[in-house]
Amino acid sequence: MLSPAPIASIQCSLSHCISRTNLPNYAEMITIAVIPARLASTRLPRKILREISGRPMLAWVYEAVRSSSLLNDVIVATDSDEILQVCRQHGWHARLTSAQHRSGTERVHEVAREIAADVYLNVQGDEPLTRPEHIHSLVQLMRDPAVQVGTLKTAMAAIDIPNPNAVKIVTDYAGRALYFSRATIPCDRDHTGETRYFKHLGFYAYRRAALDRFVALPESSLERSEKLEQLRFLENGISILVGETPFDTVGVDTEEDLRRAESLIGALPQRS
Repeated sequence: MLSPAPIASIQCSLSHCISRTNLPNYAEMITIAVIPARLASTRLPRKILREISGRPMLAWVYEAVRSSSLLNDVIVATDSDEILQVCRQHGWHARLTSAQHRSGTERVHEVAREIAADVYLNVQGDEPLTRPEHIHSLVQLMRDPAVQVGTLKTAMAAIDIPNPNAVKIVTDYAGRALYFSRATIPCDRDHTGETRYFKHLGFYAYRRAALDRFVALPESSLERSEKLEQLRFLENGISILVGETPFDTVGVDTEEDLRRAESLIGALPQRS
């Protein structure tokens, strides 16, 4: 039986991994971050403009993303004139996109059709604890031109394990996603307490071809069941490479999430 290390090496070669000496430099890769920002959220109305420590949630996200030196541009993609006006007042780059989009990925795709880049990042507008380190980790994944879709995970806090709003992720030895779920996976059947849980963070990186494929495909059955759009990639055989970060976030879906994010931001004086 092979140990995990050799298995990972074999899987890496099967995935056409490239030696580090052949990977493109950051400066050679045009990378644009898109922040999908929809006003009509269901569980927490107008959450993108809800204030956290006296500032709109969107401000925390945009300014954290913009602080990364690895990006050529940062664009808020919204279907709301109100959000567009807020962006203009703050001097943020924003574009009005179709109100017909059903997901943030579709909104990123609309931007990708109009602005050429090598890589497009999707940073959810409800992730106020976004850090430039998240952007660095995503861009690092996409240095390999064979990678079509990338995302991030972090070790899951105990409070999030039973929480269906905290999405769990399991990966193979090569770092490819096996599944995402709102359920608690993997199952610790024998209650050993040794099972490690990882939380999926709301950050993605795509190449244009992957975005084109995503919007051309119908909603998948697992995507519909879990209400997780990334499952459309997996159900259609499109691999997602997953990077690990020590920096957790709080995706804001509820009033409780908003208060938790505000408490955590209040403990970060560098984010004033």
